Amino acid sequence: QVQLVESGGGSVQAGGSLTLSCAASRSSYYSNVCMGWFRQAPGKEREGVATISSNSGTAYADSVKGRFNISQDNAKNTLYLQMNSLKPEDTATYYCAARSTWWCVWGIVEYPYWGQGTQVTVSS
Repeated sequence: QVQLVESGGGSVQAGGSLTLSCAASRSSYYSNVCMGWFRQAPGKEREGVATISSNSGTAYADSVKGRFNISQDNAKNTLYLQMNSLKPEDTATYYCAARSTWWCVWGIVEYPYWGQGTQVTVSS
């Protein structure tokens, strides 16, 4: 079982930055876990933002490449999403998610563990 708790959301003006955190508790069984950030804007489907595999391989959605950076601190069991040059279209509820494989995929249904979400609002 993996429990995820996000924090760090808030309101920011366009061009600003925010860093999201996701504290993960995991049983010792899950030694290799893929972590990801997803987001859902009002009226839209949930979409992948960034993923990081247990060997630190990363992947990003085209819409955030060059602006967002995903990282993890294994000692703290914490996942981060550094978001720079934020745009109004980045406004959404951001979720962290986990799957118990070392590799990552984009399919939302492939992630059994989800946090409660944190709101990010970017004003123009």
